[in-house]
Amino acid sequence: MIDTKPLRGLGTALITPFLEDMSIDYDSLGKLLEKQISGGADYLVVLGTTGEAATMVSSEKRKVRNFIKDKVAGRLPLVLGMGGKCTASVCEALRQEDLSGFDAILSVCPYYNKPRQEGMFQHFCAIAEASPIPVIVYNVPGRTGVNLLPETVIRLRDTMPDKIIGIKEASGNMEQIVQLISMRNQDIHRRNFLIISGDDAIAHPLMQEGADGLISVASNAFPEDFREIVHNTYGKAATLQEHYQRLIYLLFKEGNPAGIKTVLAQQGLIQNYLRLPLVSNSAPVQAQIISTLETL
Repeated sequence: MIDTKPLRGLGTALITPFLEDMSIDYDSLGKLLEKQISGGADYLVVLGTTGEAATMVSSEKRKVRNFIKDKVAGRLPLVLGMGGKCTASVCEALRQEDLSGFDAILSVCPYYNKPRQEGMFQHFCAIAEASPIPVIVYNVPGRTGVNLLPETVIRLRDTMPDKIIGIKEASGNMEQIVQLISMRNQDIHRRNFLIISGDDAIAHPLMQEGADGLISVASNAFPEDFREIVHNTYGKAATLQEHYQRLIYLLFKEGNPAGIKTVLAQQGLIQNYLRLPLVSNSAPVQAQIISTLETL
C-alpha cells in the first residue's frame, strides 16, 4: 500500500511569475518557493491551472519543473500537473518525460470532449497504467464541463489502488464531496485514498467532514494562515476561514490566477503579468482586492 501521508495537509498550487516580455521570471519563482517552504506548506503542486501551464510550450514546462525540483531539493514533496483531453497524448507524455523527483501527478478530467463516466474511468485507468508515479485525479466541472461522480472515483480507487491515490475535488458540491468521503470511509482498505479540497472557500468545512487537505491558490500569498486553516494547530481555522472569505471571492471573480497575481504583486513578490488569453484583473477588481488586503 502506498504511503499517502506526505500529500496530506496543505498543497500550494504554484503560480508561474512572468516578466514584462512574458518570459518566465525565475528569480521571483525561486523566492516564492522559499516563501512556501518557510511558511509551512506540506507540498507543492507544479504546472497546474494556477501555474498557467496551458499557456506554455513543452520545453518551457520542462525547464520550470526542473528549476522547481532543483530549488526545492527534496525539502517538500512535489506534485506535477499532467492532464489533457486526449488520452493517448497524456499517456505518451507520461512515458517520455523524466518524472524523477516528483511524488505524483495531478491529472484533470478530460475537458471539451465531455465524456460520460465510463469514458473518464477508462481515461484515468490508461493514465495510471502509463504513469511511473501515482496519480491524483482532478475533478473541476466548472472548467471541464464534466463531473466525476463519487461512484466512479471509488471504482477507480478500487481498480487501481496502488496507482490512483486520491482526488482533488473542486466541484464545489459539498453534498457530493461528503458522500465521497463517506464511501471512502466505509472500507478500511480505502482509508489511505486522499480526498483533497480544491476550493479555498470551503477548506475548513471539508476538513471537518474528513477531507485530507487542501490544494490552495491563496496560500501562494498566505501559506502560514492557510496551513492553520487546514491543520487547525492553534484552533484558529474557523476564524481564519471567515477572515479570508471576502478575499477568496475576489481572487476568483475574474478568473484564476489573475486574482492571486494581483495579491502577490501587492506583496512585492512578482510582477503582475499573465499570458494570453489570460489578462490581469480589471482596475475596479484590483482596487477591491487592494482595499480588502488593507483591511486584512
